[in-house]
Amino acid sequence: MTASRWSDLDRPPLRRQALSAALTSGPDAAWRVIDVVAETGSTNADLAARAAAGEPAGAVLVAESQVAGRGRLARSWTTPPRAAVIVSVLLRPNGVPGERLGWLPLLGGLAVVDALSGACGITARLKWPNDVLVVEDGMDGQERKVCGVLAEAVPGAAAGPAVVLGAGINVTQTRAELPVPTATSLRLAGASTTDRDTVLRAYLRALAVRYRAFVATLGDPQRSAVAPDYRAACSTLGRQVQVQLPSGLVDQGAAQGVDDDGRLLVLIGDQVRPFAAGDVVHLRRAAGPA
Repeated sequence: MTASRWSDLDRPPLRRQALSAALTSGPDAAWRVIDVVAETGSTNADLAARAAAGEPAGAVLVAESQVAGRGRLARSWTTPPRAAVIVSVLLRPNGVPGERLGWLPLLGGLAVVDALSGACGITARLKWPNDVLVVEDGMDGQERKVCGVLAEAVPGAAAGPAVVLGAGINVTQTRAELPVPTATSLRLAGASTTDRDTVLRAYLRALAVRYRAFVATLGDPQRSAVAPDYRAACSTLGRQVQVQLPSGLVDQGAAQGVDDDGRLLVLIGDQVRPFAAGDVVHLRRAAGPA
């Protein structure tokens, strides 16, 4: 017998009609259309295919389960059914110069921080460029990853430039369900709510506000406030870090800032080097005198 969507009452299904009424209607609608699917390989891949075929901006795709998701550096990402918020949005940032589009994944991470603070009552921080970190209740005080954001440009998309921005927020996973020890979930972090509907609405509203300001200023990171707000929320700054480059090389130094192109500035030796891409590892601060 096929299991009902309601077989796990701790993880109820999302209701597309209610989400659509809340987020796509009215004079100040955040998004154009919202679709919810039971399972897919990758919401980013599905929405990119729709963008390539000419789908207008403002489409949102949510999956109850994702079995072939992709993270940064082509890492795979899967979740138990209805345990996470898995969502991608289709953006067409017409008029924004190409060199400023690198801010979009950072903006997405910042919108998650906004949502978790406002809806879940927890302090979230950012690991450059777009991982969202929280401190787990009753643990060692170390920050753990609760969300990743991935932005992908759609090459040759009909109807002009297109970017798909995906986010995966761990909501009710237990420790045993998480893929690595450095991950966590909103439940484990002591969030005031683990209702996925609430989390999803908060994120999509926060993202719409951030994105509108970004486009209205033609992607200006200062006037849109994305740059100063990102720097204020970035846990990477002021730390010793390792930067693992796509080439396989590893650099190490002190993270000193994020420039107006969204690049991480790292002091290596006596030179400050900008990094536009890479996987950052936060190193523990040196222990003080006993």
